[in-house]
Amino acid sequence: MNHQAKGLFITLEGGDGSGKTTVMREMEQVLREQGVEFVTTREPGGIEIAEKIRSIILNPQHTAMDARTEALLYAASRRQHLAEKVEPSLDKGITVLCDRFLDSSLAYQGYARGLGMDEVLEINLFATKGRFPDLTFYLDITPEAGLARIASSQSREVNRLDMESLQFHQKVREGYLLIAEMYPERIRIVDASLSKEQVAAEIRRQLSVTLKDFMI
Repeated sequence: MNHQAKGLFITLEGGDGSGKTTVMREMEQVLREQGVEFVTTREPGGIEIAEKIRSIILNPQHTAMDARTEALLYAASRRQHLAEKVEPSLDKGITVLCDRFLDSSLAYQGYARGLGMDEVLEINLFATKGRFPDLTFYLDITPEAGLARIASSQSREVNRLDMESLQFHQKVREGYLLIAEMYPERIRIVDASLSKEQVAAEIRRQLSVTLKDFMI
């Protein structure tokens, strides 16, 4: 597959406290070293409209939010982000690094909230017009370890999803592992319980290999 004309769409997934911020910085460094033009963005958010939707979804006061409402808001944010930022960048040959994409909706709303992964996938396929990432890194860590990291980090904002039970976060992880089985060609599982240096080295290795394959 030749991706020189179009940018590469790379997403990063993981439960809370899996270390996505650190890994994203490592991925940016690899792309800089390889001379790849890229933009970094996030979901929900990345652009003004989607950031406003994010503030509604993650507001700790919005405990009354229905699970379907939550899933639809994520899909709406995703659509606008894709149309306004992701697709235009890819069309210009710019690689896009995105913190979370539709796999998050499948794991959190589809599986952990019990809405059904098929149902949540359906509304997201409508929202994205069937767009999937070219490559996804899933940072796998037990919820106990991930939540302990969050508790020890004073700088991190506490959002509505952080307030969920340990059981909910365990379901999220189960969901992600199922999704990784569904899309083995696209999703790379990385053991996020390792040291930052070990995780960074593994991401660097896998991303470098992928870039060579796609840029041929």
